Amino acid sequence: MLDGAVRRILDPILKPIGIALAKRGVGADAVTITGLALGLAAAVLIAWHSYLVGAVLILASRLCDGLDGAVARSSRKTDFGGFLDIVLDFAFYGAIPLAFIMADPSTNGLAGGVLLFAFYVNGSSFLAFAIMAEKRTMMTEARGAKSLYFTTGLAEATETIVFLLACCLFPLWFPALAMFFAAICLYTALARIALARLTFRDEP
Repeated sequence: MLDGAVRRILDPILKPIGIALAKRGVGADAVTITGLALGLAAAVLIAWHSYLVGAVLILASRLCDGLDGAVARSSRKTDFGGFLDIVLDFAFYGAIPLAFIMADPSTNGLAGGVLLFAFYVNGSSFLAFAIMAEKRTMMTEARGAKSLYFTTGLAEATETIVFLLACCLFPLWFPALAMFFAAICLYTALARIALARLTFRDEP
């Protein structure tokens, strides 16, 4: 929901950084992998109850997630780069809830499991919509130039990052925050299914 507004703020900042990195021979895939490494490091720290440092690494990881696109647009965009970006994003978004479960299994286990289920359903609805959109050669730049067709929704990257940071700042609230955000993710998935029903009613 907020990704469009955030992109309008961040893109002018990230673009010159992306150009500078591309000129120095830094590839977009390397930035993507660095983002995942930072995210996994954040997960390890969270599992060991170092929540504030974990929050800093989450921000650094997501900065890389925005920066890899700027580097790609300044050098060379590839289908593999788009594929890698999506896969490693999903790995990051799975690792952080798992870290909270590991930090306190008895308290966070159920809520964390429900959240991972909601992430799974929401992510699959996003990817399935993108596949059908590609089949129909549909195009959109609602969230900028992307390798896949991006459908908007209530739970997008910005909302997810805010949620994860809130969990790091208030770790004792994780069960309630996780259940609340899981409901938002499931609503987003249901809304996407309804959109797909309208969009893909007939064969192209």
